[in-house]
Amino acid sequence: MAVSARRGAPLSIEEISSAALRLMDAGGVEGLSMRKLAAELDVNPMSLYHHVASKDALVELICATATARMRLPADDDAPWQEQLRALALAYHQYARQHPALWIHIHNNPRVIADRTMPLWQVLDRILRLAGVPEGELRRTSDVLHAFVSGLILSELQGHLPEEAGEIERSLGLAVELIVRGLEGVTRPRG
Repeated sequence: MAVSARRGAPLSIEEISSAALRLMDAGGVEGLSMRKLAAELDVNPMSLYHHVASKDALVELICATATARMRLPADDDAPWQEQLRALALAYHQYARQHPALWIHIHNNPRVIADRTMPLWQVLDRILRLAGVPEGELRRTSDVLHAFVSGLILSELQGHLPEEAGEIERSLGLAVELIVRGLEGVTRPRG
C-alpha cells in the first residue's frame, strides 16, 4: 500500500472510492479526475495508480459497488410487501444522494445488468417471497426496476412536481401499484 509523504498514512480503496464518489456528486463523472482526487486525498496523483489502473477503472469499481452502499432490507420475517417498500425507498434515496452516479450506471447497461449486484439478489429474494415463479423472476425484476427507474429519472430531470412531500407521495403511489400488482399476479386463482 502506498504511503503519501504528505499524509503519512496508507490509502485504502474504500477511502479512494468514497472521495471519488464525493467528487462525482459535486461535478458528475466528468468532474472526476485523478488529479482532483489526489488533491482531495492530499496525495501525489501517481500514488492512486497503486490502487486503480485508471479513472475508468475507478468509476467501474464505484458503479460495481454502488448497491453495496445502499441500506437494503434484511432477510427477516417482515412481510414481502414491507421489504419491497424498504427496497424501493433505499433505491430512491441512493439515487437522490448520488444522481450523477445513478445516471451514469443507467447510461451503461452493462453495469446495471450485472445480476451479482446485491440489489438484484435482494429484489429476487423479495419476489420469491411474493410468490413469483422462478422462471418469471428475471422478467419481473427487470420490469419493476424499469418502472421505478423511470420514476426516478423523471424526478431527477424535473418532470415531477417538487412541492413539499410530492416526490415521496409519487414514489409511495408507485410502490403501492407495484405491491398491488404483484399481489394480483401471484394470488392463487381458484
